[in-house]
Amino acid sequence: MEEKVKQRIALSIYFFLAGICFSSWAARIPTIKLEFGLNEAELGSILLTMPISSISGLPISGWLVAKFDSRWPLIGAFMIHSLFLYMIGISESVTFLVIAIFIFAFSMRIQNIAINTQSITLQKKFKKKIVGSFHALWSLGGIAGVGFSTLMLAYDISIETHLMIVCIFTLLVSFATFNHLQKGDRSTSGNKIVLGKPDPHIMSLGCLTLFAAVCEGGMFDWSGLYFKEVVKVEIFTAGYLIFMVCMALSRFASDWFIQKLGMPKMYTISASLIFIGIGLAIIFPTFWISMLGFSMVGMGTASIIPMTFVLAGTSKKYSPGLAISIIATYAMVGILAGPPIIGYIAHSLNLRYSFVLLALSGMAIIPISRWFFRVQDK
Repeated sequence: MEEKVKQRIALSIYFFLAGICFSSWAARIPTIKLEFGLNEAELGSILLTMPISSISGLPISGWLVAKFDSRWPLIGAFMIHSLFLYMIGISESVTFLVIAIFIFAFSMRIQNIAINTQSITLQKKFKKKIVGSFHALWSLGGIAGVGFSTLMLAYDISIETHLMIVCIFTLLVSFATFNHLQKGDRSTSGNKIVLGKPDPHIMSLGCLTLFAAVCEGGMFDWSGLYFKEVVKVEIFTAGYLIFMVCMALSRFASDWFIQKLGMPKMYTISASLIFIGIGLAIIFPTFWISMLGFSMVGMGTASIIPMTFVLAGTSKKYSPGLAISIIATYAMVGILAGPPIIGYIAHSLNLRYSFVLLALSGMAIIPISRWFFRVQDK
């Protein structure tokens, strides 16, 4: 087997594990809300810990991609990430919970930057596009995670036991796969953030990622509660599961669609699917129509962030690692700040209408992407 194929398989496993960890956390948010007796605004405030933690990691992540091959920050982040996922499960006070979530999110930021740096560098060894397939495997891991979470809920397994199993599994597999990751991908130039006039290339890509991530974050953290409190179904992970399934399937096909249709059209189609899907779930909050709507949102969000990371890797100002680090900051702010905002809106109005934020975020992608490609063509 070729070395690059082994590296692709190893990196695919890491994307899969990352999806399992994140979806295991997201699927248990309703459990945390119930166990600590939180209202929507209080839960939103706790979730706000995550974007604060992520932003604080920007200078450290920039230093890591300049100092080390990306596989070293990746394995270190995976260790911390999985351990503090378990810490969330055993938290007995809000203070301990917030600390655990802060470190969980901080390590997730390092993990995301390292794993995407690996994917962009590995892409250069292949003629066909492969980045979308990595993100598809993250979504597939998410499906596995939420499926396992649903099983744990069905058998009334405690959150402590559930997250301990996920932690041990992640640690064992990540260590077993580490030696096959790509080596020697540290960039020797473009590793310093240049202060001054914002780079329009990076800023516009950052905004695309931000709005896409708001949609993803909202679906990750609130879809379970939406199905529990608005759609009113007992197995509340159904909406989250269908969203993740459609995202995964679409990401496996996204490289082919991008090749056939081009990125400009894919951004427009993706944004339209998000807007229509959320609209259906808001206007007709019944089980099957909401399932259809969440399916469309999964298809819509599938290709936006993978496409944007690929475009970030073409930056003339920054190395791929640092460009992705900057773009990832926008993504992490969106994916982690969106849910608290939804919580505040839900507390003031109701959860159903707070999802309008996701529909508007999806539509914002169309004018920003059109502006980006218009400027790029000049």
